[in-house]
Amino acid sequence: MTDPINDLARADFRRARFKAFFNRAWASLSGQRANLLSYDEIKEKLRIGGPIYRGVQTVRVDQIAGSLNRYHEFDRVFLPATDQLASRWQSVNRAFYQEISLPPVVLYKVGEVYFVVDGHHRVSVAREQGQVYIEAEVRECSTRVNITPNLRPEDLEILEDKIQFLERTSLDRLIPEADIKLTIPDGFDRMLEHIAVHRYFMGLDLKRDISDEEAVLDWYANVYLPVIRVIRETGILREFPEKTEGDLYLWVLDHQHYLAEEEGVPLQPPEEAARLFFGDEGSNKTRAKKKEPRSEKKKK
Repeated sequence: MTDPINDLARADFRRARFKAFFNRAWASLSGQRANLLSYDEIKEKLRIGGPIYRGVQTVRVDQIAGSLNRYHEFDRVFLPATDQLASRWQSVNRAFYQEISLPPVVLYKVGEVYFVVDGHHRVSVAREQGQVYIEAEVRECSTRVNITPNLRPEDLEILEDKIQFLERTSLDRLIPEADIKLTIPDGFDRMLEHIAVHRYFMGLDLKRDISDEEAVLDWYANVYLPVIRVIRETGILREFPEKTEGDLYLWVLDHQHYLAEEEGVPLQPPEEAARLFFGDEGSNKTRAKKKEPRSEKKKK
């Protein structure tokens, strides 16, 4: 006579594997991430610190999106990626049906994402069974940038550039409320160029050496923020829901330099350049797309 709980556990695993196969096929067609986030890759690229023990907490299962060392064995929503996981997975699933309490899983927390250190099968079963929360021992790792469970490979590359930008400028230390977000590849490198040029002209105007810190603070206050204020006043960002204020700042500066280099138009103060670029005449959307930033053209 068969055990009904064993039958349920096997059926659940077969269903989970079918869904994992479908997810992988869809990821291949759509270019989406197929596997869990790798803690080691995040640690290397974002230079995270810690971990610091935070005790046992109740964690949302959908925020667990990575693994310390088994990220290839489960897909991005923690479905089993191989039949070799069947025995352990079904054992944990039987405990679910029998209402047996299992130890808390062990997680690392980075930004808004949790990475599994111990308890991959428990997380996988919990998610498949529709659990919203799970008990976990949490160790938190410090980071200078925030990451979320829907992080894409291209997002990680931009965040790596942001870390390098912050290491060179200390903007997050100098102005804690300043949180520049970009979706444009090489955008942070171009901002470093802007700061270097701004520092050079500050030195000429003031006839003295300008420190890195002074240049960063003055660039943020007198170049970056004036453009951002115009972006907020005009509401232009509503026309570009996939872009950020930082992206539009780069568009303004690119357009300004294009006019200077190609058409001989004198450089305008940042705020005036932004008002001309996002002016009321004509279509804002057409105006903004007229001169795309260099990196946007490359992608095409």
